[in-house]
Amino acid sequence: MAKKAKKRKYSKGAAKKVGGAMKKRKAGTLKSGKSGRKVKSKKQAIAIGLSEARKKGAKVPKKKRSKKS
Repeated sequence: MAKKAKKRKYSKGAAKKVGGAMKKRKAGTLKSGKSGRKVKSKKQAIAIGLSEARKKGAKVPKKKRSKKS
């Protein structure tokens, strides 16, 4: 039986945006939102890259929402 092909969760364009954000973070030029502070964490850099990809219309899953209790 042949294996079923896996579907991509993120597009190549989204991966490029995240890679670019990571490079900027490493160089110390990546800034966040309104405050304009330098980004130091990897997680925040990834989030910024994915956000930019969403704005460009790249294939990226929707943001996870927290459940209300």
